Amino acid sequence: MVTRTGGLFAPATSFVGRQADMADVEELLRRFRLVTLTGVGGVGKTRLAMRVAARLRPEFPDGVWPVRLSPLQDPELLGHTIAETLGLVDQVLRPQLEVLGEFLADRRLLLVLDTCEHMIDECATMVEELLKTAPEVRILATSRQPLDAPAEMVRVLQPLAPAEAVELFIDRAAQVVPDYRSDTKDHEVAKTLCGRLDGLPLAIELAAVQLGSMTVAQILARLEDRFELFGDVDHAEPRHQTLRTTIGWSHELCAPLERLLWARLSVFAGDFDLEAAEHVCSDGQLPGAIISAILLDLVDKSIVVKTDTPAGVRYGLLDLVRAYGADWLRELGEEGTLRRRHRDYYLALARRGDAEWLGPDQVTWRERAVREHNNFRAALDFCLAAPEGHLALELAAALWFFWFPCGFLRDGRHYLQRALAQDGEPSPARTKALLASCNVVLSQGEYNEKLLAECGAAAAEQGDVGAQAAVHYMTAGAAFLRGDLTRAVGESKRAVELERGRGEQSFALLHGLGIWALALVAQGEIKRAVTLLEELRAECDSRGELWMRSTGDYVRGRAELARGEVETAMAYARAALAVKHRLHDRIGMSSAIDLLAAATAAAGDGYRAARLLGFGHQVWRTFGLPQLGAPEFVAGRDLCERRARAAIGDKAYTAAFRSGLEGGVDEGIAYALGLLAE
Repeated sequence: MVTRTGGLFAPATSFVGRQADMADVEELLRRFRLVTLTGVGGVGKTRLAMRVAARLRPEFPDGVWPVRLSPLQDPELLGHTIAETLGLVDQVLRPQLEVLGEFLADRRLLLVLDTCEHMIDECATMVEELLKTAPEVRILATSRQPLDAPAEMVRVLQPLAPAEAVELFIDRAAQVVPDYRSDTKDHEVAKTLCGRLDGLPLAIELAAVQLGSMTVAQILARLEDRFELFGDVDHAEPRHQTLRTTIGWSHELCAPLERLLWARLSVFAGDFDLEAAEHVCSDGQLPGAIISAILLDLVDKSIVVKTDTPAGVRYGLLDLVRAYGADWLRELGEEGTLRRRHRDYYLALARRGDAEWLGPDQVTWRERAVREHNNFRAALDFCLAAPEGHLALELAAALWFFWFPCGFLRDGRHYLQRALAQDGEPSPARTKALLASCNVVLSQGEYNEKLLAECGAAAAEQGDVGAQAAVHYMTAGAAFLRGDLTRAVGESKRAVELERGRGEQSFALLHGLGIWALALVAQGEIKRAVTLLEELRAECDSRGELWMRSTGDYVRGRAELARGEVETAMAYARAALAVKHRLHDRIGMSSAIDLLAAATAAAGDGYRAARLLGFGHQVWRTFGLPQLGAPEFVAGRDLCERRARAAIGDKAYTAAFRSGLEGGVDEGIAYALGLLAE
């Protein structure tokens, strides 16, 4: 079996010490299926968990999958977040826990749930159920308190031992002062300093940063003064108070504008880029032109973490540092103002994505929306918690391109339902949200006639022809999935006619053309279907659009296969697959793979067809409804299997199918596209 892995959080600095702790946690994970790392904030739970996960990666054929929970505010999205990390985009309207359990049932992997303390009960329920249904799954959790789940093995992570604490201080000191060398006197002072900081890694790192302007002795003296002044504040647990005092001291050492930016940056969930920081955090007091420089100063002080990514530089705050900044923001009386700025920035970003999706930058928009997923969630949560006008509906609806084409259906359904329930007054914003909700529901395999009827009535009342056309194409899509080809043709034709009548190059026009052609192919009217597909391609090419163009390529491949042009059908299937893979469109990928398998079987290559069917089934399983349940798709897949079995026999078919099913996704894509030898 090919190892498949998730993306481990890359630490910005080297890992120091903890060898005995790592060995102990590794052994616990070999003996127990649920291990929870607990300890005071700043003790290094996340870093140790990621290090252990990386070292254990070879022992888990289906990968190690870290799930960062700290940006998540709504416990109802816990299961969705785990599913998204695993690449599971479920289309079936079942409880998320059931879907996860089924998906993980035969997989051997390590799930790392990082920072569980703010939704401890939900995490406990989740891990208990997953461990019941997935016998080969192991879970490593980090939390300030145990989950109290059955069969949990709790490992309390203690602060660094004195020698390791000093080693960490010297390592970080050398990053601040490259030629730093610890002589005997300095070493003793550093030892005293690390002891005063209770051996807490985060506190030690924040202290070491000050070597750029102070000696070790000066750092110790100033910290001692601060401990004497604030040591008993709030009667906090001593080590927690040590860390809070150290963070507070770092805050005092910042210039006023650095403190202000630190506080304002706390409104971001997860990471962010410079553009977002400039728009959200700037005003007359803090001009946007100087934010870049101040941000780099905060990076130098280890307040902000800078990460280089393929898409550019991202910034973020550690959870405890963000919490301190949030407290300061409340003290300044700016929390509401900054959260509104954050909301407005991400609403504007969503509107840009909405306006530009049917264009040449779909891959870029998909990647950007994924990067900003946590911030979109935070903005939506704020819209729902502090309603203003129809902003919750507007933001949830503007993100239709993220929910639907990009595959974040469960998130979309969750937020659209909440926004529609909260704001029931008829309005254009509500109509657009109803449209987005209908699209999401239909993509999950459900035809909600009541929802579509409300949307159609609202569109007619408001004279919104585009929305009316969208209702027709969605009705057509639902009819096709039920096998009602006559209605699918009629409704999609009506959608296209409405959009042609108003001269719009809209999503409704493109989708209507695609469904109309698909239904005609199923009815055997290939020539008419090809004419529509050529119109669809021309409309897409005029805008540089990829997503619907690749859907058209898929339907064209079905048309070519229907008239016996096997090689041409394969070419169209590969073209569709290449684009759907770039856009991470799992439905599109699975459908294209099935088509490629069918054409391959028709050409007489039973082994390759069987392996493609196995790979296609692997991708279909990521959302639980193979072939979308459509009679036309199911029949085509069954015919492909019969042909492949007839060509090579049941034993060879089973082996080839399993090869495709158990291989990695990248391997399967390369094989399907003809880039990988047999």
